[in-house]
Amino acid sequence: MNKPDVIFETSWEVCNRVGGIYAVLSTRAASMQAEHPDKVFFFGPDFGAHSDIYFQEDKSLLKDWLLVIGHWSLKIPVRVGRWNVPGNPIAILLKFDALWPKKDAIYAWAWEKFQVQSHAAYGDYDESCLFGYAAGMVMESLYNWLLVTGDKLKVCAHANEWQTAFSIFYLQDHCPAIATLFTTHATGIGRSIAGNGKPLYDYFEGYNGDQMAAELNMVSKHSVEKQAAHHADCFTTVSYITARECKQLLDKEVDIETPNGFEPTFVPKGKAFDKRRDEARELLRKVAGEQLGGVVPKNALLLCISGRQEWKNKGIDIFASAMDKLAQKIYHSGQPEKEVVAFVMIPYLDRAPMRIGKVSVVYVPYYLDGQDPLFGKSYYDLLIGMDITVFPSYYEPWGYTPLESCAFHVPTITTSLAGFGEWAARQKEQGGVVVVERTDSNFDQVAEQVAEALLRFDRLSGEEKAQAREQAAALAKKADWKHFFQYYRKAYDIALKKAKVRVKSNG
Repeated sequence: MNKPDVIFETSWEVCNRVGGIYAVLSTRAASMQAEHPDKVFFFGPDFGAHSDIYFQEDKSLLKDWLLVIGHWSLKIPVRVGRWNVPGNPIAILLKFDALWPKKDAIYAWAWEKFQVQSHAAYGDYDESCLFGYAAGMVMESLYNWLLVTGDKLKVCAHANEWQTAFSIFYLQDHCPAIATLFTTHATGIGRSIAGNGKPLYDYFEGYNGDQMAAELNMVSKHSVEKQAAHHADCFTTVSYITARECKQLLDKEVDIETPNGFEPTFVPKGKAFDKRRDEARELLRKVAGEQLGGVVPKNALLLCISGRQEWKNKGIDIFASAMDKLAQKIYHSGQPEKEVVAFVMIPYLDRAPMRIGKVSVVYVPYYLDGQDPLFGKSYYDLLIGMDITVFPSYYEPWGYTPLESCAFHVPTITTSLAGFGEWAARQKEQGGVVVVERTDSNFDQVAEQVAEALLRFDRLSGEEKAQAREQAAALAKKADWKHFFQYYRKAYDIALKKAKVRVKSNG
């Protein structure tokens, strides 16, 4: 099997925590570093002070290369340092402002070489594509410098999501010796179909990606994603569910599925775990009491939902309905004194705390990176204190949130439409995870099953709840990166072999 000497990887979420891809890359970094120590370079956008929350600049790293790139006539400022995650990989942050005057020429080139349709661009398309192009340029520069300082190298460049796809186009045109990989974590058109209230699954085989892109005003983003899938040396996605989407909507079968794992070093052990859990529960009860104007009892059921503000796709609508049904069930259960606090940890979903019967809902509309004004703690520092979590997704290519929950010994409820849920349902031992069957047409049934599962969990004895926590953690161990990184080794091998054939055929 071919093994790369150097790995370049880029994402809009390198040192920029805005979504699930940050979790994928930041937890995978330790496994990559262990196998390729300081031969892994992550490329991300430089947002200055915001980036510095996650990034520690180190001017001693690659200092000779920095002198070279500093003399470019086209100035693309870069900073080199370490990403503050397990493994502390080298990160290269860059600004791409110098490319704005060249935007039209770049788009003309992308159309002529790769048939990327940028004419209908809007929103974040321009800055994403220019960042991807700039990342490709910086990768080429570093590659050429590494060649001068060492022997001929086998290098893989891995782009995540359409936002960085232009790096693939740039490298294949200007530096074809670099093997390219492209991972779509969710197809843009699939997410758009689902987000616009159309039945993605009932009529799945009838959808044409290009047609739907035109209908949903997604032509440019769909085009760049589709062409990256077709031109990359290795095309991957994170689950069977999304692989099926890629074949139908991008007209391209994936070369390999690369499911998302988790890095166990994020989770404290032994007494440290118990201490962190107790601290989290105390803080959650304290903040909930302040927000709700009362005292939250120690035996209250603490649960949460988290993720992006996608009302249907992330199952926030199901969650709201389930909380209403749960309140009714508690009222009629013979234990009306039971209290439930549901934390809605969704950035920008800003609503006042409410009382739905005996279920109190606390909205946490912040990215939980330790800087928020409500808790001042990271998401993981709070997750560890939950009793159970709920992620009843409609569109969820993998589902990092339920996996993170299991890793922190917190039982979870997810659905069959989440990649993680589909994977968990195939495992022989899946205690600690409830996978609810979800379709386009069973909303009420799903909400009912979620409420029933929560009530059933709350009625467990202390010993049974502890067993459920351990079962959840055991399932998460099966998704440890030490098990899942093998799929990336295979992906690198596929890309390197294809690049070798391409270079040979081009003379």
